[in-house]
Amino acid sequence: MNLFKVVIVEDEKPILELMKVLIGRNPHYTIIGAYTNPHEALASMAELKPDLAFLDVEMPKMNGLELAQRMNDMTDQTKIIFTTAYKEYALEAFKVYAFDYILKPVTPSAIERITSRIMKLEQPIEPIQPKARQSVIKCFGSLEVRNPEGALVRWPTKKTEELFAYFLCNPAQEMNKWHLADMLWPDMLEDRASHNLHNTIYRLKKLLKEHEIGMDILKTNDGYMIDPLGMTYDLIEFQMTDPASLDGIQDRARGERLLSLYRGPLLDRKDYLWKTQLEENYSKQYTSFVRQMVRRDMLEQSWSQAEQKMDTYLTLYPLNEEMHQLLIDIYAISGKKERIAKHYSGFKTLYMKELGLEPPAEMSARVTAYLE
Repeated sequence: MNLFKVVIVEDEKPILELMKVLIGRNPHYTIIGAYTNPHEALASMAELKPDLAFLDVEMPKMNGLELAQRMNDMTDQTKIIFTTAYKEYALEAFKVYAFDYILKPVTPSAIERITSRIMKLEQPIEPIQPKARQSVIKCFGSLEVRNPEGALVRWPTKKTEELFAYFLCNPAQEMNKWHLADMLWPDMLEDRASHNLHNTIYRLKKLLKEHEIGMDILKTNDGYMIDPLGMTYDLIEFQMTDPASLDGIQDRARGERLLSLYRGPLLDRKDYLWKTQLEENYSKQYTSFVRQMVRRDMLEQSWSQAEQKMDTYLTLYPLNEEMHQLLIDIYAISGKKERIAKHYSGFKTLYMKELGLEPPAEMSARVTAYLE
């Protein structure tokens, strides 16, 4: 426990005695001097070398401000705490580098406040450790894996990349080795496919270790399993979140983060046959997240935020009729009537170009009603 040496200087004897009682009760202080005469106090400073000096400001022979200045000239190790009945002395106090001041009458809580402040200053400062860099994995949009140095991981074979992608989509789940072999080499004889799987697992484990990805491939009774070892990535965060859980205001930040993680369809531009249903499921989940977050923005009349989310969504899924209609509704409710016709015209052109069809009649009627 820290123990601080204290000197008290107070010209009124009753107040000095009270200060001795209040300060003496605190286990962090030991009183090594108490004076009514500031000259006597000053003469003892060189010998006593106190950690703290409680000084009365209003003293006849030498006021506390002058005493503090002269003490500062002698040493900078003593912290000055003024005691005064007048608040206006506070500014004067800090001109002579006072640590703090206490308004009279002095109370136990005032002494405790000073003590707490000193103790905080005395606590050793923990050196700031640089944050360890981590590998980054992204599954939404094209698969992207970067090591802790930020370098993009290059795959030794396409099958090694596909196997890792499959594991990422099924974290901590045991995968039967024959299922994996058939998925990767459907037209190959079992023995040959099993041999290829063994080699591919070896390459993948070697690559993860060399690039310090922070995951491991475990051998199980009937196959293999990836252990994320506590590492998170975009797909895992989606798997751990139910759209219904984003109802609370406290989950706004989490909802915004989930939207930012979705950069496009799952493993976009990868022609893996096994990902088709997964891609559709996550697309629906993302749509649900966007719809929920946008409706919250609408309730709060945060129109620009709602529009921004919709613009991002429609960049990824430009033909989604429901979400185009929702954006048009936002324009209508927020009083931006001039944007309705322009947006609908662009959607109609795109719809005709991509599908060769007119937009749904219900949407056209709704737009017409808004514009009337």
